[in-house]
Amino acid sequence: MSNSSTLSRFAAAAFGALAIGATAFSAPATAAPLPLFPFFLPQIEAAPPPAAAVPQEEERFELPARLRRQVVNYYTREAPGTIIIDTPNTYLYLVLGNGQALRYGIGIGRDGFTWSGTQTITRKAEWPAWTPPPEMIARQPYLPRHMTGGPGNPLGARAMYLGGTIYRIHGTNAPETIGTRVSSGCLRLTNEDVIDLYSRVSVGTKVIVLPMADRRADLGRTIR
Repeated sequence: MSNSSTLSRFAAAAFGALAIGATAFSAPATAAPLPLFPFFLPQIEAAPPPAAAVPQEEERFELPARLRRQVVNYYTREAPGTIIIDTPNTYLYLVLGNGQALRYGIGIGRDGFTWSGTQTITRKAEWPAWTPPPEMIARQPYLPRHMTGGPGNPLGARAMYLGGTIYRIHGTNAPETIGTRVSSGCLRLTNEDVIDLYSRVSVGTKVIVLPMADRRADLGRTIR
C-alpha cells in the first residue's frame, strides 16, 4: 500500500474523531456534560438542605395578662383624663369616665423609694436624655453623669415629668421589670405602653400617686 493511501485513511479517521467531539460539545448549555470515563467517577451523595436561618432579633418579652394594657371597670370621682397610680398593685389608671379606665402595668420604686401625693405633668419628652440627680449619684457613683436619648437609655421612648420633683412616668428598655419594685421612685411602663399613654395625655394632666398601704387600691376590674 502506498504512503499516500495510508495518510489519507489516517486523516479521515482523525477528522471523524474531531466531528464526534464537536457534536458532543455542541449540546445545549443546560444539558449536563457527558463524562468521558463514567466507570471511574466516584459515588457523590447529595448535599443536605441548608439549615434554617436563625432570627437575629431577640424574642419579644410578653407581659403577664394582668399587666397588659386593657380597659377595666374603675369607679372614681376624678375627672376623665386623670392618672391614678395604684402603687400596691403596680397599676397605672387613666380615667376614661363612665366607670371605666385604661389600665397599664407599671414598675414602681423599690423598698424605701415609694412616694405618694398629687402632681401634674409639667413636661413631656420623646426619647428623653437622662441626667441622674445628685442624690442618685451619691447612692450609685458609677452612674453616667449624662446619657443621650435612645433605645439604650433607661428612660425609654417617652417621659412625662411630674411637677418640680425628680420623678417621671417613663418607658424602659427592661420590660421584664414591669410589675416589680426596682426604681428610685420613678414609674415605668413598657415602651409600647408609654408611647400610648403619652399620646393620650397633655401637660397639666393631674397625677395622683396612692400610698403603698392604700386600701382603695385594686378597684379596677377587667371588662369581659
